[in-house]
Amino acid sequence: MAKLIELKGISKSFDGECVLNSINLYIRDGEFITLLGPSGCGKTTTLRIIGGFETADEGELYFDGAEISDIPPHKRHVNTVFQKYALFPHLNVYENIAFPLRMKKVTEEEIQRRVGDMLKMVALVGFENKSVSTLSGGQQQRVAIARALISHPKVLLLDEPLGALDLKLRKDMQNELKNIQKAIGITFVYVTHDQEEALSMSDTIVVMADGEIQQIGTPTDIYNEPKNAFVADFIGESNIVDGVMLEDNKVRMSGHVFDCVDSGYEKNEAVDVVVRPEDVDVTTPDKGMLTGTVTSVTFKGVHYEIIVDIKGFKWMIQSTDYVAPDANIGLYIEPDAIHIMKKSKYSGKFGDYSSFSDEIDQLSDADTAEEF
Repeated sequence: MAKLIELKGISKSFDGECVLNSINLYIRDGEFITLLGPSGCGKTTTLRIIGGFETADEGELYFDGAEISDIPPHKRHVNTVFQKYALFPHLNVYENIAFPLRMKKVTEEEIQRRVGDMLKMVALVGFENKSVSTLSGGQQQRVAIARALISHPKVLLLDEPLGALDLKLRKDMQNELKNIQKAIGITFVYVTHDQEEALSMSDTIVVMADGEIQQIGTPTDIYNEPKNAFVADFIGESNIVDGVMLEDNKVRMSGHVFDCVDSGYEKNEAVDVVVRPEDVDVTTPDKGMLTGTVTSVTFKGVHYEIIVDIKGFKWMIQSTDYVAPDANIGLYIEPDAIHIMKKSKYSGKFGDYSSFSDEIDQLSDADTAEEF
């Protein structure tokens, strides 16, 4: 796929605070790309700069090879779907969808044809005369998408469009959005803080934090090969342990030497070691590479979430087998379940599951203090 949008050295500050720090990114024609990160990471500002609703302080923005930083939003081949949809409550479904075409003085015959096509695409045939205020959240979102697509933009920007929906409807709409994008074949640029949305819908994920891009890759790459502790923690659950690369394919962590599949590090280089909770096998202490004491067990429906204290570091294990609290267990970890990362500014900030327990303890102590 050819490059359609390119951001070169894009920076943006608000009230002296840097929100984007020299962002470099290209988006391909026909791609479903997701900007993923926590609140304040810069993802929505990036989207608004692409849409023309914000102007970068520094850098260049290209669309189809032409610099467009000075082109206003209505002259860009881009439309936006916002979280609150911004539908017109005094217009019915048909007229909401037709509105952009009426603004362009399109003929009534053409409007009827294109609105009909959009209604079929978003599965709202028969809803033409309904007031948008009587629709469910998912139906309102479909109207907003149809209105955004009826002008045939080259790019659709979606700013947390599922945030107002309940969990089941959100999952349904994830599938519908991906199917719509495949059907029309245009570029979708999607903003969310929800890792599951990003993993299930995207061709490419851009993980952002502190106004910078941390990693760009496919959902599989991002999950299986995180670049640093922030990405490993933000995308799914991760045990992130201090380690030392003794040599290629050998790492020491938690007092044990493990075989791994990573190489290319300096001898005795300090590293971060990531082990996903679902990749740890629970066994008896005598058969475990590591041993620890179970501090809590939570049933999650398809598995148990087990917190294990190993030399003061709390690991999370996900297992379909029940383990009792206070039990002494062994942990067995295969070489391909271990992922090695370079140390970064995020090292030591994530991956120890004692923090939640500590926060609960502090809250309990505060409550007790207030009572007395």
